Amino acid sequence: MYRRGQRWLGIICCFVLFILVFLLLHLGVPGRFMTTDHMELGCLFFVLPGAIASFVAKEEKVVGPLAGALLALPLCLVLAHTSLTPVRAFWQEVAWLFSAVFWTSLGSLGFLLVTMLLRRSAGTKKPAR
Repeated sequence: MYRRGQRWLGIICCFVLFILVFLLLHLGVPGRFMTTDHMELGCLFFVLPGAIASFVAKEEKVVGPLAGALLALPLCLVLAHTSLTPVRAFWQEVAWLFSAVFWTSLGSLGFLLVTMLLRRSAGTKKPAR
């Protein structure tokens, strides 16, 4: 059994990292990202919050990052249309954010695939004689 706070660790980690990547892409940090002018390529950076949150999560390695990204989505949408200069129309921003949630989930699934492959290869090693 694990503590109650550890259940939320993956969700909170993905929530914070999702918002951080969103802000870095929307603020257009010059010289930091190669995709400053191309927001479509910037969606690939959303793989990182999913993979990191999946690494941090104890049991919910896919659902936790997905929940964190879905919880961060409304906050990012409000930030995009109130404090930041709107880059796109409202519905385009919603579609872009849902694609960011997809890439975050893909990052968590990719991390899960890599860990399963590493466990499988570690289990099939032949003992040295």
